[in-house]
Amino acid sequence: MTESEHAADATPIEDPVRRDFVVPDSANGQRIDLFLTSACDGFSRSQIRKAVQDDGAEVDGRVVRPSFRIKPGQAIRFQLPEEFSDDVVPENIPLDVLYEDDGFVVVNKPPGMVVHPARGNWIGTLTSALAYRFQSLSDVGGPTRPGIVHRLDRDTSGVIVVAKTNAVHVALAQQWQDREVEKEYFAIVVGRIDRDRDVIEASIGRHPYQRDKMAIRENHATTKTASTFYEVIERHGRFTTVRVKPKTGRTHQIRVHLAHLGYPILCDRLYGGHAMASESWLQGKGSVDDSPPVLTRQALHAKRLTLCHPQTGQMMSFEAPLPDDLLRTIDVIRSH
Repeated sequence: MTESEHAADATPIEDPVRRDFVVPDSANGQRIDLFLTSACDGFSRSQIRKAVQDDGAEVDGRVVRPSFRIKPGQAIRFQLPEEFSDDVVPENIPLDVLYEDDGFVVVNKPPGMVVHPARGNWIGTLTSALAYRFQSLSDVGGPTRPGIVHRLDRDTSGVIVVAKTNAVHVALAQQWQDREVEKEYFAIVVGRIDRDRDVIEASIGRHPYQRDKMAIRENHATTKTASTFYEVIERHGRFTTVRVKPKTGRTHQIRVHLAHLGYPILCDRLYGGHAMASESWLQGKGSVDDSPPVLTRQALHAKRLTLCHPQTGQMMSFEAPLPDDLLRTIDVIRSH
């Protein structure tokens, strides 16, 4: 039986952006990305695979990967991919370039900028700005991620490295894989951390119920070891500024680890419960939204990266100054 015949046996429930299926007997053991490619007309396999990889598919309520093998009777809920082009559209967006040579570029990414196109964020991305400014970038990461060696969350500001050539991209990526890159972040957390410094050792995996979150999780298919060093910079009443050096690079690692300790990053919507902070709330006088906000994104900044230049062998450090919104926030909590 063909893949299209497998899909024909399914029972979809029509919805503009979502499809629900019950796996038929004929699809037993099939990869979920192949099944969904046949079941959802108008999308390529690469689009379907990308959507599944981005947590777009659930089987019996559990988020799965593209290689997941389905079984008869299982309930699939799939978030359809948005229509997109594999071509990054260049956009004239200003960039704060910290360093550039013929091998790579170092950029100070502003908060609120998505690194590469993804569902709901096709324009205004870092890759669009890079495509406009630079004639050539590596294509190791694929057509939608030209030059992107690593990434930062949308609302995390700071240092990010972009490769111009494939050889440099591969060499830099190997340094990340081998954990040879030293990363230093600055964060403001809610709570007064008692220890001056410590290492957080706690494995991280996909959240069991919320597809956009990670969680401290042991013995799961998505679980990976994670280690984060932190050091207190200053304590300001019920807030603490910290220097953070992740030893591993798991998704949302710093955010998850600090929240796990009981000190979520200020204005972290996913792990702290609120996404903005007013001046009066920061000073302990009101609610988070009772006056104009001082901060409207997570107080996390990629301050410094230290790596070995792939072409010269020289160790190099790149630093991005704290952005204005974090400086204003620090002024407010210091004044209180």
